[in-house]
Amino acid sequence: MSKITINRDPREENRLIALDIRERLASFGIFTINLISSPGSGKTTLLERVLPLLSRELRLAVIEADCATDNDAVRLRGHGIPVVTVATSITSCHISPAAARKAFNALELDGLDLVVIENVGNLVCPSDVDLGEDLKIAMMSVAEGEDKPLKYPLLFHNAGLAVINKIDAAQALGADVDLIETNIRTTNPRIEVMRLSAKTGENIEEFISWIKGRVHNKKTHNHRGKQ
Repeated sequence: MSKITINRDPREENRLIALDIRERLASFGIFTINLISSPGSGKTTLLERVLPLLSRELRLAVIEADCATDNDAVRLRGHGIPVVTVATSITSCHISPAAARKAFNALELDGLDLVVIENVGNLVCPSDVDLGEDLKIAMMSVAEGEDKPLKYPLLFHNAGLAVINKIDAAQALGADVDLIETNIRTTNPRIEVMRLSAKTGENIEEFISWIKGRVHNKKTHNHRGKQ
């Protein structure tokens, strides 16, 4: 008897997993952010500053990915932030949809307003991976070079918001922040752009207000959908 093997397209499987995550989060009215950047851009520092302030009004949690340590998760838990860790292998360049689903399953979703995924530090691999989030935030620091949005356009094309961090160091580094923003908008004319400093807190309130607005809109939309 001949044996027939049916191979399922992993891309289709990942698409279905992401769809399942998205529908489940929508049923709870949870707004989800997928934060992506290169290593050292300041993702964890930004979350350390922003999330404790947001937690005064919002119920939130973080899904934290790291290849080989739990250093960032420990830092965030030190601020009283609930964190679920995703331990990727040292050769993995992004969180898989299957791993994201396990992480979401570990959360008490009916008690949350906001989930932030802090992805593996990489401007390339996570850029086109759907984890069921509402939107991706592309983050870069002024130290990375003005041409990075042009060299790695997919992330900025797929993101709804671009954050330019470490603007407090721009003058000392000779970085042209205007050119960084111009290159981001060249890649994606529709994207929103914010300039801030996670270290000094400059423009942090604008970022916090932006998140609050998206969470409120998701809750309002979800409430109307159930009427």
